[in-house]
Amino acid sequence: MAQHLTFLHTLTRPNAARIRRAAAAAVAGLSAVALLSACGYGSKAEGTPAGADTAAASGTSAAGGKLSADTVKIGYFANLTHGTALVGLQEGLFQKELGATQIRTQVFNAGPAEIEALNAGSIDIGWIGPSPAINGYTKSDGKSLKVIGGSASGGVKLVVNPDKIPSLDDLKGKKIATPQLGNTQDVALLNYLAGKGYKVDPSSGAGDVSVVRTDNKVTPDAYKQGSIDGAWVPEPTASKLVTLGAKVLLNEKDLWPDKKFVITNIIVSQKFLKEHPDVVEAVLRGSVNTNAFIKANPDKAKADANEAIRKESGSALEPAVLDPAWADIDFLDDPLAGTLQAEADHAVTAGLLKKPGLNGIYDLGPLNKVLTATGRAPVADAGLGTK
Repeated sequence: MAQHLTFLHTLTRPNAARIRRAAAAAVAGLSAVALLSACGYGSKAEGTPAGADTAAASGTSAAGGKLSADTVKIGYFANLTHGTALVGLQEGLFQKELGATQIRTQVFNAGPAEIEALNAGSIDIGWIGPSPAINGYTKSDGKSLKVIGGSASGGVKLVVNPDKIPSLDDLKGKKIATPQLGNTQDVALLNYLAGKGYKVDPSSGAGDVSVVRTDNKVTPDAYKQGSIDGAWVPEPTASKLVTLGAKVLLNEKDLWPDKKFVITNIIVSQKFLKEHPDVVEAVLRGSVNTNAFIKANPDKAKADANEAIRKESGSALEPAVLDPAWADIDFLDDPLAGTLQAEADHAVTAGLLKKPGLNGIYDLGPLNKVLTATGRAPVADAGLGTK
C-alpha cells in the first residue's frame, strides 16, 4: 500500500512573488499525492502511467469533459496474454481517455483472486480469463459482473519434459501444473484429460494424471526441480519452460475452430457500470486504441509489455522467451462470445461447474458504441447479452 503523503509549506513575510512560487509548489505536491496515494489488493498500485498526455494534464478526457469518477481501479495479470492492459498503461493510452480520472492498478496471478477483488470493490474493471468470469457471474446469480469486451486470443500451451512425456499418449501417471484451481488453463486441461478418458478429481487434482496447481512465478523452478513433468500455462510461462528444455506438446489454439478462442476478457462490476458508464466507455476507448497501437507498432508494444513485466517482477523477459510468446498471441476487441459458451461447457465437463446460465453475461453496448464511432462494425454477444 502506498504511503500517504503530507505536503506542508510555510510562508514568512509573504510577497507576491513568494506566494506565486508557493502556489506552484503546492500544486506539484498535491499532484504527487494524487499519483502516489493508492492501496493495492495484494499488489502494488500505480497512478498515471508513463506516456499520459496533455488530456490528463488539463483535467479533461480525450473525448472532452470531466468524467464522473475521480478514480478507476483496474486489475490484470503480469502475463503477455494481458498485453492490452500492459501496453495501454505503459503508453498512457488509458489515461489519455480518462483525463483527470486517476488509475489505480492491482496485479493478480490468476482469475479467482481477481473476481474476489471485484466483488469486494477493490477493483472496478479487470482483464481476466473466461473461466473465472463465468464462475463469478454464475455464483452471483448474474449480479456481480458484465463482460464488456475482448482482449486476446491464444497464447496457451501444454509444455512437458520430453524425456518423461514423449507424446500426448504418455500423460498417464504424470504431474501437470496449472496456475490455479478453476482458472482458465485449469479448466482447459481438465476438459482435455476428460476428453481423452482420464479420470481426475477436479477439486484435488488427483487421478490418472495429477493436476498440480502452481503459481506461474514458481512453475519454472518446480519444473527444474522435477516436482512437475509439464504445465498447461499461458505465456510467457510456456516459453520460459521451453528455454529450460521443455517441449511444446500442444498449442491450445489447435483445438479450436479457426484457431481462435478467448483467453482474456474485460469485465466490470455491474455497480460501477451503472454508476460510471462514461468511465467504462473511456477505458474501452483506451483498450481499442491500445490494440490498434499493438498492431501498428508490434516491436514497440512488445517492448512495452516486457517493461511492464520488469516493473512488476523485477526482471524483464529474455528474447528467447519474449519473442515466441508474443508471436503466439492475437490481440483483439471482439470477445469471441461463442467460445465463451464453449469454455463454460468445458468447465461442466471437467466437473468444476454445473450447467451455467450465461444469459446476460455480456453488455457490449459501450464497446460497440466505441467501435461504430471509428467506423468499425459492432461485435456479437452470441445471444448472451440479455436474460
